[in-house]
Amino acid sequence: MGGPNLEVFKFGLYLFVPVVALLHFGDPAWYHNHVLPYKSHLFPPPDRTHSKIPTDQTAVREELARMKAEKLARRMEREKGLQAQEEAAARSSKGWFKWW
Repeated sequence: MGGPNLEVFKFGLYLFVPVVALLHFGDPAWYHNHVLPYKSHLFPPPDRTHSKIPTDQTAVREELARMKAEKLARRMEREKGLQAQEEAAARSSKGWFKWW
């Protein structure tokens, strides 16, 4: 096989790689330069997160009703916009071809 020199080399490599990785990636300057700029891409800003989660049943039901009302309002706006687009397309279109 490889002999004792190969084993000493492998042992040194197995110790060297994690220590160098720790020193390189554990440096605070590296963290501030490479990790913190991407924090906004990975996590939402604090104002978009729910900091006050309802704990009792009535608060949960109120929050659920509010969310359903918002969803229904968005759906109605979207349907109204689609209807307006369909009406505009029906008025401007005369047939399969525009010149007919």
